[in-house]
Amino acid sequence: MPSSEVRPEFLSSVKLKYVKLGYQYLANHLVTLLLVPVMAGFLLEVLKQDPAELVALWRALGITAVHTLSTFFVLVLVGTAYLMSRPRPVYLVDFACFRPTSNCRVPFSTFLEHARLMPFFNEKSVRFQVRILERSGLGEETCLPPANHYIPPRASLEAARAEAELVIFSAVDELIAKTGLKPKDIDILVVNCSLFSPTPSLSAMVVNKYKLRSNILSFNLSGMGCSAGLISIDLARDLLQAHPNSYALVVSTEIITPNYYAGNERSMLLPNCLFRMGAAALLLSNCRRDRGRAKYRLLHVVRSHKGADDQAYRCVYEEEDRDGNSGINLSKDLMAIAGEALRTNITTVGPLVLPVTEQLRFLASLVARRLMGAARPGWKPYIPDFKRAFEHFCIHAGGRAVIDELQRSLRLSPDNVEASRMALHRFGNTSSSSLWYELGYIEAKGRMRRGDRIWMIGFGSGFKCNSAVWRCLRSVSTPVDGPWTECIHRYPVDIPEVVKLL
Repeated sequence: MPSSEVRPEFLSSVKLKYVKLGYQYLANHLVTLLLVPVMAGFLLEVLKQDPAELVALWRALGITAVHTLSTFFVLVLVGTAYLMSRPRPVYLVDFACFRPTSNCRVPFSTFLEHARLMPFFNEKSVRFQVRILERSGLGEETCLPPANHYIPPRASLEAARAEAELVIFSAVDELIAKTGLKPKDIDILVVNCSLFSPTPSLSAMVVNKYKLRSNILSFNLSGMGCSAGLISIDLARDLLQAHPNSYALVVSTEIITPNYYAGNERSMLLPNCLFRMGAAALLLSNCRRDRGRAKYRLLHVVRSHKGADDQAYRCVYEEEDRDGNSGINLSKDLMAIAGEALRTNITTVGPLVLPVTEQLRFLASLVARRLMGAARPGWKPYIPDFKRAFEHFCIHAGGRAVIDELQRSLRLSPDNVEASRMALHRFGNTSSSSLWYELGYIEAKGRMRRGDRIWMIGFGSGFKCNSAVWRCLRSVSTPVDGPWTECIHRYPVDIPEVVKLL
């Protein structure tokens, strides 16, 4: 986005009604939080007593064997009901990302040469794309599908299917090799791709390729933008709660081939400059036997949808320009709307993850601002230190402006956003799969330790802001086989504010 654009202060105003949503989660578990320490204290006091005194008290109360057995039966019944009603743990066994080959690489020189040779771009459009690319944060090794290397691009249905097969099957094949999973063992399949929705669906394509069972629960999500990967995880989690001892395969991708914009509207040219090919496949399980080999446990998924607001609904909008060319129109209000969605999301996530001290400071600041706001109109609320809740951050690599703004608003350090910046530099905006390239970067650098907490944040059309919180179950040793294998030794790299191309 142009550097002169005035961006909003994400946390300058937080509505108390959104905070209530987060604290409602805590209220739902308040009884458990209060009873556990009380019961633990009672048990400790009982253990301190002399056994003879306990026997005497037992006899004095007139408790018979019938009473004892009845009480024991009730306790077993209540305990069984509690264990059966508890949410099943959801584990991330492993994940894999598509690794593009060098023949798909699009260095700046190639991108600009092709832009000039395209018969539909005028000189102003070419110069605009140059300015975007100079400030994009992308590197020289990002990749586009084979069809986009032609002049003009061959945006056929056949080419789009070929790209889908390439990126999805490559990621799933690598995941199967990593986990040793047999395709017949997959119980749930969720595939998300926003802009390419053929018939049969992409999920049916996966079922056909790997000959999955006829009773598999298969879902195909489209039109949900770059945050659809976390929506897929949320859907898979809910399905795993209803189906014990099951495996869920989740595939996140965006197919670039049919979505090249061949017009001259500036607001619709941005996706051409930022989006690149990519895909991720991950294996989720609710089998307790997988805890020993799983990498992560899913703790929370929080979804925020601002689609009730017309401006938010249209800020990322697929439409045709005046000449009938189809593309994605990105509104100038996108950052402001993303800020509102982020506010809603983090005020729900905060009570779930922040230490009590940070929560009390945040809540006290909001109440004080509500009561004294008229007297001190410039008073901003306390911004919680999310670095005390998480060791790692995976922010959707939608563009440099998005990463810059979240770093500033959440007061993150350069190290906290390193994975997002490096994923954008090496792979570009890979849409919903970008979060997994970032997690792969953290693993490849050998920074993931047992007990570490990870916060994934994704934005998508609609407009949505979604979060997922994970805990690492085992330290990940290096080297890690993944998309960073051949280049991790070169990262991190310095990314200048502007890369002069002309």
